[in-house]
Amino acid sequence: MWSQIFALIVKELLAILKDPKSRMVLIGPPLIELLVFGYAATFDLDHAPIAIYNQDHSAASRDLVARFAGSPSFKVVATLDGPRQIEQLIDTRQALLVVVIDPRFTRDLALQRPAPVQLIVDGRNSNTALVALGYANAIVSDFNISWLAKIGAPPPSTLLDIRARYNPALLSRWFIVPGVVAVLTQVVVSLVVGMSVAREREMGTFDQLLVTPLRPIDILLGKGLPGLLIGSAEATIGIIGAVWWFEVPLRGGLVPLYIGVVLFAMAITGIGLMISSLAATQQQALLGAFLFLVPSIILSGFATPVSNMPEIIQRLTLINPMRYFLVVVRASFLEESGLLSLWPQYWPMAVIAMATLVTAGWLFRKRSV
Repeated sequence: MWSQIFALIVKELLAILKDPKSRMVLIGPPLIELLVFGYAATFDLDHAPIAIYNQDHSAASRDLVARFAGSPSFKVVATLDGPRQIEQLIDTRQALLVVVIDPRFTRDLALQRPAPVQLIVDGRNSNTALVALGYANAIVSDFNISWLAKIGAPPPSTLLDIRARYNPALLSRWFIVPGVVAVLTQVVVSLVVGMSVAREREMGTFDQLLVTPLRPIDILLGKGLPGLLIGSAEATIGIIGAVWWFEVPLRGGLVPLYIGVVLFAMAITGIGLMISSLAATQQQALLGAFLFLVPSIILSGFATPVSNMPEIIQRLTLINPMRYFLVVVRASFLEESGLLSLWPQYWPMAVIAMATLVTAGWLFRKRSV
């Protein structure tokens, strides 16, 4: 039996790898997406355009302006002479942030009163606006401490000592790139497996498989295992790219990570086989795969935390295997997580894999009759 299944696996792999379009799907898009997400999908600000409206023109205000200009997070693109230019710069997206220094700035500092500095930010992208305001607030706080030390005044009674665990530099790349590994694995496995049986039906060779000595379960294994192998290979490419190209630390080791990869690939294989068993053509299988992929990624916590979603949506995410694998892959990269700590993520993926594979087998037998 296993020799026959092995022959079917080899046949399926050859059918995928010999097709130029299939090779392109397996090799090109994953690498492109890894690079695009790694570089473009970032929450960090780098040389964000800002404008300065300094109404004080004193040494103290120039010192504050110099701190903004010298920050790697900001780039001063305009120095304003009046308030009328502010609205135009924000509306045309020429400036993300406008720093307005009050004409009483130095006088209030000398009197040890709060010196007004207004920050006008483009709030159309709320996440970027919050990040920019955070950076600007840090610059102003550093200026305050430096000014108090300069005039010999006591420092503020409370100072924040911020230390970020697992990601000391707070690089968003360390958060996004491991998630991309999960996304690429899911996309490739669902497309490859989802189109396998549909391709046989469309080419007219599915009936030939049914008259062979292979049982329906054998055909199901022969169709599913190549996707599992290809998904593991895609995950390996993503892991290598994350570690060697994007320099994301792999602190948890390969064993906990690859246990998660196998369980996740099995769950997605089951879902792909369900789609493939229901689809009559490759186009239907492709549409079914994308119908699953989009909500799965949105409800996984890839971009927004699951805890921020409404309670009913959080319950819906419990049947999404990517939700659990994202925890595994990010914990394996950034934390020194072991098998015991990741067990709460492993067993739901195993249950989902078992349920989807059994359902796929039932659908396959039903459609084969």
